[in-house]
Amino acid sequence: MLSNTSRWFTYLTGLLYAILGFLLFFLPEHFAPVFAWKVTPFMTMTIGGWCIGNAWLAWITARRWQWSLVYSALLYLWLFGLGELLVLFNFRDKLVLVHPIAWLYFVTLIVNALTAIIGFIDWLRIRPKLASSNPAFSMGQYAATAAFIIFVGFLGLYGSTAKAGSPGTNGGIFPEIMSPFTLRSFGVFYLTLSLAVIPYLWNRNLNAILHHSIASYGLIVFITIAAFVYLRLFDFAAKPGGLLYFIAYLAVGIPLISVFRNLGTGVYA
Repeated sequence: MLSNTSRWFTYLTGLLYAILGFLLFFLPEHFAPVFAWKVTPFMTMTIGGWCIGNAWLAWITARRWQWSLVYSALLYLWLFGLGELLVLFNFRDKLVLVHPIAWLYFVTLIVNALTAIIGFIDWLRIRPKLASSNPAFSMGQYAATAAFIIFVGFLGLYGSTAKAGSPGTNGGIFPEIMSPFTLRSFGVFYLTLSLAVIPYLWNRNLNAILHHSIASYGLIVFITIAAFVYLRLFDFAAKPGGLLYFIAYLAVGIPLISVFRNLGTGVYA
């Protein structure tokens, strides 16, 4: 497995995300006006949901800390930190680092990126193996994984490349108009979710994908809660695409409850 230095940096990243996520998720109306760039309370609460989800993912992954079990969760966390930091760099002229909450977001991403760099160096040095005696998942699970990669990857690529005013960016799916800054941040989030799962197209390790699923479940739960809190912003009659926002999370989150009940949440190899 990777070094203890990498493990403790993963814990530290989770702690910072937990603090940041708690503030943004539970006090979105307060922190939206002073965030790192122009966002609405709903966007702020959603970003807070990402952060709480990342905190849970980092904690349970560092707790289990076996490469063949947790590698894809680490891959997501590393790509997320590096990707979102790149977004900040690309929109540095729009970045407003005045309020402590903005600095906390910035510092959290820096620590996340350092965790990624340390982890990648560890991987190059140690080259931990993915081989294990775990069972492989079924063809149905394989098909569901491939569908997830394609659908979420499309959302990520679109959000990472679409221009303001493109279909879906003017309240067609997400109920508020997104600035290019926010659109890229959302795009990177979805893209990293997809990229982290790609290794399962050839490494069909059931316990590893179960761990990835439970580690990512906080993202589903808290982002969905944020959407229900701001349900009043959705106009399903005029903009039915908003239903896709709910369906995308519920279609993954609800079946996973049955999966966890029947198959567990991943065990050590």
